[in-house]
Amino acid sequence: MNAHDVIRRPLITEQTMAGTHDGRYTFEVALGANKVQIKQAVESIWPVHVRAVNTAIMPGKPRRVGRSAGHRPDWKKAVVTLRSGERIQFFEGLL
Repeated sequence: MNAHDVIRRPLITEQTMAGTHDGRYTFEVALGANKVQIKQAVESIWPVHVRAVNTAIMPGKPRRVGRSAGHRPDWKKAVVTLRSGERIQFFEGLL
């Protein structure tokens, strides 16, 4: 898998942006990606050193359109913790 296939997009919410002060960044990642692949992808895209990776599979929410009901697909969230003092410059302008 390519690094950009593993890291789908950053998750930008109030809660995740509060974690950036402690060096924790949250991403939506590929459902089949493991912690080692996520660590290698982050380190190859940005010049940082990953200390820890925590993952969670988020269940898709139920949705309705008229009479037909379904649900959104499940997705995987990864919280990446960096070494102390390191930052990802992409997130710096969003604070």
